[in-house]
Amino acid sequence: MDGSLLEVSVKDGRLALAAGGAWTADHANDLEQLVEAAIQRSPQATSVNIDMGRVERLDTFGAWLLERLVRGFAAAGRETKVVDLPEHYRELVAEAEHVNRAEISPVRAPLVPTLVAALRRGGLALGDDFLQFVQMLGAVSVAGARCLMRPWTFRFTSTIHHLDRVGFRAVPIIFLITLLLGGIIAQQGLFHFRRFGIEIYVIDMVGILVLRELGVVMVAMMVAGRSASSYTAELGSMKMREEIDALRTMGFDPLEILILPRIVALVLALPALAFIGAMTALLGAALVCWLTADMSPEIFLARLRDAITVDDFIVGMIKAPFIALMIGVVASVEGLNVEGSAESLGLHTTASVVKSIFLVVVIDGLFAVFFAAVGM
Repeated sequence: MDGSLLEVSVKDGRLALAAGGAWTADHANDLEQLVEAAIQRSPQATSVNIDMGRVERLDTFGAWLLERLVRGFAAAGRETKVVDLPEHYRELVAEAEHVNRAEISPVRAPLVPTLVAALRRGGLALGDDFLQFVQMLGAVSVAGARCLMRPWTFRFTSTIHHLDRVGFRAVPIIFLITLLLGGIIAQQGLFHFRRFGIEIYVIDMVGILVLRELGVVMVAMMVAGRSASSYTAELGSMKMREEIDALRTMGFDPLEILILPRIVALVLALPALAFIGAMTALLGAALVCWLTADMSPEIFLARLRDAITVDDFIVGMIKAPFIALMIGVVASVEGLNVEGSAESLGLHTTASVVKSIFLVVVIDGLFAVFFAAVGM
């Protein structure tokens, strides 16, 4: 440790410090130790005199160490004076005096205003989402009307391609999940209904529940997670690579080229997938009833025929195209909202799936109210 950087002496109850040499970051370790030792030196001294006249160089680090010395002695109740500081260093030392003066205390906003502000932001975001949804729905309707008037402009090849992706390729996973779902519902129903000796009514419950509600809703949720995320990611990637702007520059409408075929494919695919899902769920329920309750397939089918009506099937199928349309519109809106970063793509893809699933439940509830009102 270089003692020439800071010499300490005590005389008549006054602590005298004489700084010298280069108070720069190059001597950081030595200066740190010297400053700490000086602050702890001679606790009986009532005043401190710091002589900076022999300092050859002073940088920001040295100015902060000098300020630490002054603050350390002041905290111990000692009167401190800095003398003979070269003129060209005084402005730097003065700046160091203002560093970390005020203690930063956490700002705690009142609960009620914070809650009101959060609700306001949420309301504005919800209104903006609704406005974008309506705008996209209107734009898709206009694009569809143009294609109806000019059928040769509709992209049949692209629609078949997307129908294959969202429809045919989804059949295995839809089959597996709905088969398990139907079996689980039947197993739980048998477990509870057996206490009352009414196991046969499990068939009624499964038939009505699957055909009217769960068959369409569960398939729609799987499609929302599988296809809505895919649509948003594809459109978002095109937006990031400026392919959509390139289409507009060449005079093409991105709605007719990219969005309309995807939505048409989804509207055609979801009813078919819902039908497959409902039939598979009934198959799973029949297998569980046969294996665990000794209800033969003949008994199951006979009871199912008495329990359900054509209206139950129609109610489920009517929902599917509307739900598919909503999923496609939401996925398209989120895809076109993607900005130029991977983070934005991930956020909007997640938002697409969450909003689509939420809308599936909302639309199903609205249809349930409507069909109850009309007696179906």
